[in-house]
Amino acid sequence: MVNKVILIGNLGKDPEIRTLESGSKVASFTLATNESYKDKNNEWQTNTEWHNIVAWSYLADKAERELKKGSSVFVEGKLTYRKYNDKNGVEKYITEIVASSLNSLDKKERISINPSDQSVSAEAPVDNSDMPF
Repeated sequence: MVNKVILIGNLGKDPEIRTLESGSKVASFTLATNESYKDKNNEWQTNTEWHNIVAWSYLADKAERELKKGSSVFVEGKLTYRKYNDKNGVEKYITEIVASSLNSLDKKERISINPSDQSVSAEAPVDNSDMPF
């Protein structure tokens, strides 16, 4: 049996970070994925799906450090279902992806400081994606 989900999308809002009584951290955020297709009139349409993501422990720390609203992210995890009672005691059901891996796909700027003149410069990272290694 396999329960594996792989998503690439954008955060709908900043991750919500909570620390439990046990000291464990948990991050939760929504992730939007888009699918484009041509309708019967040959016009492009986009369908957006929203996914609830939960990240625990070191992945929660990583989400807190690296992710923000609009961030592009690769998430790998498993599909889970749970129920809970809302504020009014009404039983609710939720579908979530519990992350086992998450990686920001946003380009990071490199900052270099020249100690002799105290100037600061930023450069885009080198794209090695087509290198044969």
